[in-house]
Amino acid sequence: MAGLKQTPLYPLYAKYGGKTIDFGGWDLPVQFTGIQNEHDAVRLRAGLFDVSHMGEFIVTGTGVTAFLQRMTTNDVTKLETNQAQYSLLCYPDGGVVDDLLIYKLAEDRYMLVVNASNIDKDFEWLESHLDSSEDVSLVNISDQTSLIALQGPASLAIIGKLTDAPLEELRSYRFIPEIQVAGVEALVSRTGYTGEDGFELYVDAEDASTVWEKLLEAGADEGIVAAGLGARDTLRFEARLPLYGQELSDTITPLEAGVGFFVKLDKGDFIGREALVALKEQGLPRKLVGIEMIDRGIPRSHYPVFSAEGQQIGEVTTGTQSPTLKRNIGMALLNKEYTALDSEIYVEIRGKRLKAVVVKTPFYKRVQN
Repeated sequence: MAGLKQTPLYPLYAKYGGKTIDFGGWDLPVQFTGIQNEHDAVRLRAGLFDVSHMGEFIVTGTGVTAFLQRMTTNDVTKLETNQAQYSLLCYPDGGVVDDLLIYKLAEDRYMLVVNASNIDKDFEWLESHLDSSEDVSLVNISDQTSLIALQGPASLAIIGKLTDAPLEELRSYRFIPEIQVAGVEALVSRTGYTGEDGFELYVDAEDASTVWEKLLEAGADEGIVAAGLGARDTLRFEARLPLYGQELSDTITPLEAGVGFFVKLDKGDFIGREALVALKEQGLPRKLVGIEMIDRGIPRSHYPVFSAEGQQIGEVTTGTQSPTLKRNIGMALLNKEYTALDSEIYVEIRGKRLKAVVVKTPFYKRVQN
């Protein structure tokens, strides 16, 4: 597709049957062998995702911790070196600039991992809040960095064939910098975005193809597959993990989206804190909930939701037929009075209002061994 950005792995997509789409200005694979097949592979065995379109910024300097503490919602001071943290950047009104991961590389050095469609916006937002009196430097290394995600219960067995690093000891939201994987230097973390165990490998862009091919080769006996954006979306959705632009946006606050755990209102001042404190004190006007269709139909993003009395009470943020559960389910942002479990609601699908019910989330949770 002309004019679209490509990751360093783009030349390999065709070899594995990749069908690409325009995803926020990127030419990315929506699937390789089919969404259901890739989804099942990640739940039962392993899948390999090219997420090199994500953005990476390096932030350094003696003032960096104070800067990130002011810019993000989570408490950066709680991070140890080689630990990662989920957090959010907010506008003064509490809306979300982006959600991101913060990797603490050293006392005065962090890596921020941001959503692909927000790279320029996020960089400008952070840059515009730099204070010349502080020692903080911000560098965008997105173009030089590739990110490959190995996800699924067989992930450890597969990556273990390609490295001597003790990855079995790596805890969730921790990482090991500068290890050799298939003879390539990588930063390897264990954060995940699928509801399964797995690893993220940050490598130089020029090394991405080698790592991708070696992982697929190493995982052949375990049944690994190349996986695309379609399965990534259904997997994260079943685990109730938010997607920027759907569950989070400049008009949806972290508290409404149900990620308030990552908003530390007691850590001191940060951008958006005042608005979020006020929202919490007044009570949330709306909440993100899980829904399941009773009538036959699949809820999709932005479909309007109505009360039994016919009043519009919100809209679907994400919805699909769950590949794991075989049920038509969704997440919806609804007026608070309709968010109790078992509340009866109606989703408008192709001009018809079809019955649904509010259900507990996450829809899927892996059994911990």
